[in-house]
This record gives sequence, structure tokens and C-alpha cells, in this order.
Amino acid sequence: MVQAKSLRVCERGHEYYKSSDCRSCPICDKENKPKSGFLSKLSSPARNALNHEGIDSLQKLSKYTEREILKLHGVGPASLPTLRASLEEKGLSFKE
Repeated sequence: MVQAKSLRVCERGHEYYKSSDCRSCPICDKENKPKSGFLSKLSSPARNALNHEGIDSLQKLSKYTEREILKLHGVGPASLPTLRASLEEKGLSFKE
């Protein structure tokens, strides 16, 4: 069953339509996307999930296992190659 899209308004007054229960505003997400760094390479849901957990640096990311990261709502398997590559560029890796 596909849920119908409903009109929503975020805290900053942006109007947008969404069919999921996700509360993130796509307009705010686009405005808040970093210009550089590993977070700039990720989708908004993955970026929001990491930010929500306080993972804003590769050093912090390296303290987690891949499995722990995949458990975060918004992070899927497609994000892992990007995260792995970003870690490897700095000589880091996911926790074993």
C-alpha cells in the first residue's frame, strides 16, 4: 500500500510533500549539505543519521563497526563504499 504524499511545513517555513513519516525537510537538507568532507558525499538520510549520532568526523566514524553504522535509520548498504573509501583516504577503517 502506497501512502499518499501530504503537504508539510518545516520549522523554517518551507513547504514540501512527503509520503513517509520522515520529518526531514528536503529544502533544509539541500541548504545544509556540506560543500566538502565525507558527509558531502552521502545522501541526506545517511548524513542526517550520522549527524544525529554525533558522527561528524572520520575519527568518530572509525570507532564504529560497519554493522553498527548500518543499524542507523537512514544508512543503507549503498553508503558503505563511500564511507570505507573516505576512511581509507585518511588511513582509517571501521572498527573490527
